[in-house]
Amino acid sequence: MSRQKLIKQLKKRNSQLNQSEIETVLDLLSKNITNTLKRGSSIEIRDFGRFFCKKIKENFNARNPNTNELIYKPERVKVRFKASKKLNKIINE
Repeated sequence: MSRQKLIKQLKKRNSQLNQSEIETVLDLLSKNITNTLKRGSSIEIRDFGRFFCKKIKENFNARNPNTNELIYKPERVKVRFKASKKLNKIINE
């Protein structure tokens, strides 16, 4: 689902809010999630899931498949999402 479709659906359900207010709420939500993940904390949204950061170890033996030369991949952080039991149940019905 795109951002615009999400805004349209929220507008249908909450007709008292205008589009700019809905966009502001979505921007605040995404900024807060981003800032929390940057600090290294996890975010749990009840009945939806949990966002968390996972460190990926550095790799000295990675290879470029085209040239077959060794590449160094430094340690990095990836964002992961784990769905809640309720969300998994809804999806798998």
